[in-house]
Amino acid sequence: MNKILCTGLAGLAVFEILRVYFIMPLPGSQGWDSLGAAYFLHTHRWFFRIAFLLVIAAGSIRGFPVGARKLPLTASLITLAVVLIGNFQMTAESMFKQPRTLTFRPQSENKVDDDAVVIGVEHQGEAKAYPIRFLVYHHQVRDTVGGKPVLVTYCSVCRTGRCFEPIVKGHRETFRLVGMDHFNAMFEDATTRSWWRQSTGEAVAGPLKGAMLPEADSAQLTVRKWFELHPDGLVMQADEASAEHYDTEGKFERGESKGKLTRTEHSSWKDKSWVVGLQIGEVCKAYDWNRLSEERIINDTIGVTPIILLLAADQQSFAVFERPSGGEAFILRDDVLSGNGRTY
Repeated sequence: MNKILCTGLAGLAVFEILRVYFIMPLPGSQGWDSLGAAYFLHTHRWFFRIAFLLVIAAGSIRGFPVGARKLPLTASLITLAVVLIGNFQMTAESMFKQPRTLTFRPQSENKVDDDAVVIGVEHQGEAKAYPIRFLVYHHQVRDTVGGKPVLVTYCSVCRTGRCFEPIVKGHRETFRLVGMDHFNAMFEDATTRSWWRQSTGEAVAGPLKGAMLPEADSAQLTVRKWFELHPDGLVMQADEASAEHYDTEGKFERGESKGKLTRTEHSSWKDKSWVVGLQIGEVCKAYDWNRLSEERIINDTIGVTPIILLLAADQQSFAVFERPSGGEAFILRDDVLSGNGRTY
């Protein structure tokens, strides 16, 4: 096989492999600061593809002896397989699809377990909850709550649920799951092709780098607690087209998943241990879930802001509130807060 054809085939195969490797959770890939390289390869993908195809064409024109055609044919088929797998099977959006239909039910018709954990959103009197056992597959659900567009997201690897308004430059935007960087999902907007980090809503690559999506208030709690707080609320039901991919037993949300990427370290402060992360201004703190499970309430200060982090009696629903400056520490009994002479 001539060197020109070999160079073209090898170059195209290596390009497609690296393009996928940098943005997918493959061995070693998430530990590198490779976001810039990944975005460069992605945005210039057609330049590289055309260039390598031209090299392949130039090598093919030279022809082959009659008895020496098997090797270039085999190499070409292998390269074609790499291209097809990299563009159709190994893409994040082909693995994790959006729900075909969005169905919500009130408590009287709800089929999701009471102990299931949801991301709840309330706006203008409308309250909707999105089960994590569905979100870990979809990664994002686009919806409208109380007239406000919302993008409910979840990353099953870093176990982070965030809700944003999908508004970019004043216009409603759509996003696709493009991959992962440092074990956190990334989305690409349809207009500018910028990449946005799921855990922060920040554009980390592309024309809008540094921009932030507006955050929509949300809470993580159980279905039972959701209906207790929102008797007229709704819960998203399973999408039949995606049913086979759902964690119907709720193992992930209970920390029982055995997958290398989605497992849980039940001891504290390991890579896969649970924490609640808080940010106020430029100050960020992480709180050990084991400590929270034991104490159920943590009075603390982030920067100059006094806060209360608390866990409900169901050991799943948690919330953070700002408490009065200079006031006494709050206490929690059952699910009732007491402090400064008041109960909540």
